[in-house]
Amino acid sequence: MAHRFKDTDRKTPLLLPPDLRDWVAEDDLVHFVIQAVERLPLSTFAVNHKGCGDAQYPPHMMLALLIYCYANGLFGSRRIERATYRDIAVRYLTADTHPDHDTICTFRRNNLEAIARAFVDVLELAQELKLLKLGTVSLDGTHIKASASKDKNVTYERAQQLRTQLRQDVNDLLQQAERADQQDEDPQRLPKEIARREKLLQKMAAACARLEQRAQARAAAEQADYERKVAARAQREGSAKGPEPKPPKDTPEPDEQINLTDPDARLMRKNKRERYTQSYNAQAVVDAGESRLIVGQRVSDCASDAGQLEPDLQSIPQPLGQPAKALADCGYVDTEVFQRLGEQRPELDLYVSVQREDAHAERRYDYRPLDQIKKLKAIKDPVLLAMADKLKTPEGKTIYRQRASTVEPVFGIIKAALGFRQFLLRGMNKVSGEWNLVCLSYNLKRLHRLGAGLKLAAAN
Repeated sequence: MAHRFKDTDRKTPLLLPPDLRDWVAEDDLVHFVIQAVERLPLSTFAVNHKGCGDAQYPPHMMLALLIYCYANGLFGSRRIERATYRDIAVRYLTADTHPDHDTICTFRRNNLEAIARAFVDVLELAQELKLLKLGTVSLDGTHIKASASKDKNVTYERAQQLRTQLRQDVNDLLQQAERADQQDEDPQRLPKEIARREKLLQKMAAACARLEQRAQARAAAEQADYERKVAARAQREGSAKGPEPKPPKDTPEPDEQINLTDPDARLMRKNKRERYTQSYNAQAVVDAGESRLIVGQRVSDCASDAGQLEPDLQSIPQPLGQPAKALADCGYVDTEVFQRLGEQRPELDLYVSVQREDAHAERRYDYRPLDQIKKLKAIKDPVLLAMADKLKTPEGKTIYRQRASTVEPVFGIIKAALGFRQFLLRGMNKVSGEWNLVCLSYNLKRLHRLGAGLKLAAAN
């Protein structure tokens, strides 16, 4: 506590300004965050080089503020602003200055590139300190709510109907306004109503356009697979040809939905027993070694993990090197991806479950042999059979068992310990940047727990 001294000329005691560093524990995370962020080059930050306007806060301080607050469960810009007054460690970090919530929010939104660079730099620091050695990685995804309500969804069919109706409403209101002008009536109410309808019309038009773009992009992605099926069918004869493949549809289905608040967010649910939420699918690639660091991360708008294996592995920064083994659950099963990765990256050893997780351990009240439980779902594809056989071996069981104890606890820490369960930003680009910030904050907290701060101080 700071000492109070009474002034004989004053009725209230004076409080001497304390040295804030003396009030912060030596092993507090804030010291390591400051050390790590100061290593970043200033060129990665978006700053005002003109020298005009209000005085700027140091960009390294602002990034350290975001990281430290995210690592301690403070995500909203207003809560972070309050912490600059109430939290001693935060006051020490900001040198007892107090950026307002608008400044914090703007910095976070405008410095996604610096945050992405910081994510890579921290992992390189972990390698430099011998705390990270990329060997085996575990992949998984988790649904995190978007900053949007599912009640703001509209189907393509309904958006078209509303667009037509709103056009008619705007035309009718314009005619009413013209009649009011001719009859010298007060037309004050009409311009506001016209503007409101025109704004809604623009929203419906943008929603229809976005759904049409999605359909065209989906059709383009499916075109190669369609051509492959057509070529394979042409080589077969007689009844063996089978039905003719259907070309990809480049127009939206009538019931295809889009959210008016955040068009990139999708309706998702974990399983049939769960309710739908407007969410994103946050992916993480975690080092299965002792570090448990997130070495790769990205955000998907697909509710399932299907098709995420390749882009997840590609999210690992090149400077870190490439893993020797990758572990994933049955959500990532894709025969073509297995074959393609086997050809392009033969050094990568995949361990992907081809059955549900309960097939890898005997059920509590099921006394049948484990092999019988595994055969409950027939597997015919030779590629999947080979993968199933690999996971049946003692070595395969031991290796795959690391998945559940590495990547899943990371999501548990992010959601339960840090309390991050909903994105604050909107749109795929900004949400990806925020997930990057969350993973960066987790990594720094994890490195601090591994003693990186002491090793960094000793190295300096």
